[in-house]
Amino acid sequence: MSKDPISIVQRGNLRSLESTLRKQWRLGQNIVLCWCWDERGLLVIFVPHYFLGNYCANRESSEAADENENYIRALISGRRRKSRDELFAVAVRLGVSPTFIKLEHPLDESVAVMGAVEQIIRRYGLSFVEQRGVLLFDITDFSLFSSFEQASQLNSLSYSMNSAYNKLAGRGVDINFARTTTGDGYYVWNRDAHPRADQELFLFLLLVLADNALARAASRGNTVPVIRAAFHIGSHYELYQAEGVNPTVFSYIVGDVTIELARIVDKALPGQVMLGDFGGAADEEHGSAEFVSRVAEAAKALEGLPLMGQPLQGLSCWLSRDASDSDQGQPLDVSITDKHGLTHHAFNLQAELQFEDTTLALGLTPEQFRDGQPGDVPRGNGKSEAWWV
Repeated sequence: MSKDPISIVQRGNLRSLESTLRKQWRLGQNIVLCWCWDERGLLVIFVPHYFLGNYCANRESSEAADENENYIRALISGRRRKSRDELFAVAVRLGVSPTFIKLEHPLDESVAVMGAVEQIIRRYGLSFVEQRGVLLFDITDFSLFSSFEQASQLNSLSYSMNSAYNKLAGRGVDINFARTTTGDGYYVWNRDAHPRADQELFLFLLLVLADNALARAASRGNTVPVIRAAFHIGSHYELYQAEGVNPTVFSYIVGDVTIELARIVDKALPGQVMLGDFGGAADEEHGSAEFVSRVAEAAKALEGLPLMGQPLQGLSCWLSRDASDSDQGQPLDVSITDKHGLTHHAFNLQAELQFEDTTLALGLTPEQFRDGQPGDVPRGNGKSEAWWV
């Protein structure tokens, strides 16, 4: 049995810290921006929840407003621990005073304890993430089903996510995924931020779609949902809302990436899979097309994964192109005009999972989504057939 890296004394410190932060948090009235270690406890900067909005809204100068917003974003990105000098510099710039939290014992500066403090601090604050991959699963025609059918469909989609997670974990891909409901679906993201995190989340998307397709092929009635999905990379804020007298254990995200996903999925057809445009001609190395190419290469690690009672022989994915230009040129751009008259750009994604005698196809062909035809799920036992999500 491995030794617990956090001692009983330090656990007491963490409980005391949590209790004090909860009191200062005041049901969400105040939020924590940053903190620093002190030999007798911690120094913390609290501000009212409305402070950041006021600080960034400089009506006299748009440049000053942008500068303030960039400063706040940098402050609440990544690690919240600052040096003593850094923390007081923040206090001076914002015009606030640090709060001292006294602990009964000196706080251990070990990696485990400092990591635990960071996690506690985040629950009482607001975080900004510059670039992160996020999924949106949406159940089509959700409001038209009975309450029992809605519950069954949400449970089915949740099971597909858990199943995909277990399959990837079995191949050494351990996604630390988080999700928050939209009512008729889920936003999903990877809490980890290592270089492969977004690629692994994308593979997770494909396996969720595959599990959903197989479940639909075997189901009767309206217990398994027809879903439409989208993947995008962008910025967002992460927060923990008040739940009674405590912040929730699970976080919520909101920002450019979730807004873009919502606009894209709102115009998607049942069974369609969309990819946001998170790059362009000036950023080909990190654009959508290049990302899909890298994922297709990474997907080779899933070969042999048991699905449909057979080992997976191959997984391919691509962005749809014009039928007249299918082998070269740029991916087919799907322009979406939202309810505010703003234009968003996305791509139609297609994928195939190959088995010895069966191909499982995901997404819609360009002809299907151009003609407004939703995907179909044939219910048969014939070989070499393709299921469309």
